[in-house]
Amino acid sequence: MSRIFRNPLFQPTADNLPMKAQYIDESSKMIPETQVLINRVSRRVRQLNAGSRPLIDVDPGTGLADIALQEIAQGKVIVAPELAEAI
Repeated sequence: MSRIFRNPLFQPTADNLPMKAQYIDESSKMIPETQVLINRVSRRVRQLNAGSRPLIDVDPGTGLADIALQEIAQGKVIVAPELAEAI
């Protein structure tokens, strides 16, 4: 069993939120329903993992989930309304 050790001195504020949290906030404005957002990110991560190229410019070392969230936040990946209802 692995444990995640966090720095007890780190107190997240609006200025120093982890980037992933910022991406989640931005992408949730595009897809407000949490389950639909999770499914879309998961599907896009699988596509990226299978070899699809990112639709945005990314820095080396950026995680696939972060890339997917940024793509959604920038409107590069959308969910068709009829698919959102089916999920």
